[in-house]
Amino acid sequence: MFKRIAFLFRYWLLLMVIFLLEKPLFMLYANSERGAYNFSDYLDVMIHSIPVDLSCAGLFSIFPLLLVIASLWVNEQLVCRIMRIYNLIVSIAFALAFASDAALYPFWGFKLDSSVFFYLKSPEEAMASVSLIFLILALVIISLLVMLINWALNRAYIILPQPKRPFTAAVLHLLIAAPLFLSIRGGLKESTMNVGKVYYSTDQFLNHSAVNPLFSLFSSMSKTEDFSEQYNYFDEDKRASLFNGLFSTTDADTPELLNTKRPNVLVVLLEGFGGDFLSSIGGLQGVAPNLDSLANQGVFFSNCYAGSFRTDRGIVCTLNGHPGLPNTSIMKLPNKSRNLPSLAKKFVENGYFADFFYGGDINFTNMQSYLWSNGYQAITADTDFSAAERNTNAWGVNDDITFSRLLEKIKEKDDSLWHTTFLTLSSHEPFEVPSNRFEDIICNSFAYTDSCVGAFVDSLRLMDVWDNLLLVLVPDHGFCYPRQGFKNAPHAHHIPVIWTGGAVKQPVKVDKFMNQADLAATLLAQLDMEHSDFLFSRNVLSEQYTDDFAFYTFVDGFCFIDSTGTTIYDNTADKVQENTGDATELQQKNREERGKAILQTLYDDLDAR
Repeated sequence: MFKRIAFLFRYWLLLMVIFLLEKPLFMLYANSERGAYNFSDYLDVMIHSIPVDLSCAGLFSIFPLLLVIASLWVNEQLVCRIMRIYNLIVSIAFALAFASDAALYPFWGFKLDSSVFFYLKSPEEAMASVSLIFLILALVIISLLVMLINWALNRAYIILPQPKRPFTAAVLHLLIAAPLFLSIRGGLKESTMNVGKVYYSTDQFLNHSAVNPLFSLFSSMSKTEDFSEQYNYFDEDKRASLFNGLFSTTDADTPELLNTKRPNVLVVLLEGFGGDFLSSIGGLQGVAPNLDSLANQGVFFSNCYAGSFRTDRGIVCTLNGHPGLPNTSIMKLPNKSRNLPSLAKKFVENGYFADFFYGGDINFTNMQSYLWSNGYQAITADTDFSAAERNTNAWGVNDDITFSRLLEKIKEKDDSLWHTTFLTLSSHEPFEVPSNRFEDIICNSFAYTDSCVGAFVDSLRLMDVWDNLLLVLVPDHGFCYPRQGFKNAPHAHHIPVIWTGGAVKQPVKVDKFMNQADLAATLLAQLDMEHSDFLFSRNVLSEQYTDDFAFYTFVDGFCFIDSTGTTIYDNTADKVQENTGDATELQQKNREERGKAILQTLYDDLDAR
């Protein structure tokens, strides 16, 4: 019997060793673009990772325990075969999780979670950001990891002879289950094991390095779909008192910035075009000269912040006036997204024809279902281009081709009112574009898209449609440049919003803090269209918009910005991650509480839709 217990202990201990060794390997790979860490940093990460690693080791030890109990009556050879199969499955799971986590982290900036499964539904899109060499190398590494982990786990197994008193042995073995379940739960306290248990540093990379990727994945998969139960910071009375008034601006005393109440409206969603690439809002010089020029010629919202960090969420922010959510993509919830108000629905109600234009896979992240249910009457996507055109970019059709095709479609339009939304795609990993202005492939990619915008606008100016056109240029989300920066920082979410076209009266700069979601109400107010159903979108041009602020979310956290400074709150660690500005403690607390109230209200509203 003691041999069986010794086997279980060795197996559990080996799992712990595997988990602990994964941490420095992750740091060495994912930290390739950051500053150097010393030995004590690696050691601290491993030490602080122990609570979650214990939970995972306990979880993966449950089946061996049950198998050991079954071996009291079952033939030992059969038990050995089953154990080897289990070890192989565990090895594959570990290898995939470890390798995926390390490979994706430099791009995502957060640990492996259930969002990876949405991308696996469209494998071609999921692989679009990586090269063939990278893919082959990843497969080789995963294969080696599988073989190494499987070899180690199989080495832990020993022959398990049947005892003389199997029932007595079974009872004793069941007693071992108690500490295993205790380690899985995280102790006897009311709070159970969670990712935040390993957070210990102000350096988010060290915190993330301490997180077991398997636990992170399982934890995100187990989150409840009862949205009203998420982010319940306050009782209802306090939530309401904090939230009331934050989104209650009116259209009174709104200056008219357009020459007409019924222009044709073209919204161009610029893939990832964050403010780091525009000198007009403090970014790099020379990368986006066309956008910088347009910002000075039209209505320029210089203090806008993207609501989220991915395209599927940024589209909803822009077209539905709904702030981003930290752990949920509304686009992937058809029963929720179809109940949101949308720009397309408003335009159609007012006599416009609404269509959507994109050079990529329209089925990715449930986009096609979302677009139809949100009022678009026609969709152009990658299948409407030739096979040669669809292969010009890893994600589909390059921007120079799609802008040209869009120009042709605009020429074909009659005199009836129309609204078109166009999503670009070239300024995205792997940043392979048909131009060579910059040695840095990222800057070069964004410069290429900027040149496409410039050529497109120059062509539009020569057409009759320009006189009655409102062209809205807005990124779907921001971009952290350089890549090794803090991806949740305000500069990584700071985006330019530009209105241009013949419908614009004169250049105006709007420097109030605002959210990407505010574009909907602000635009509809200029067109005298009702927008009271856009509950989280504000008309920032109203003279009554005086309490201006910006709010955005990232994975399990949010940022609140106003004139007193910035508060970044990490819900995983359950604490403020960063406070900036000269605000008093009371003002800092006010920012934190208002951000919490917004997030709580967003989830209550989502649950009710």
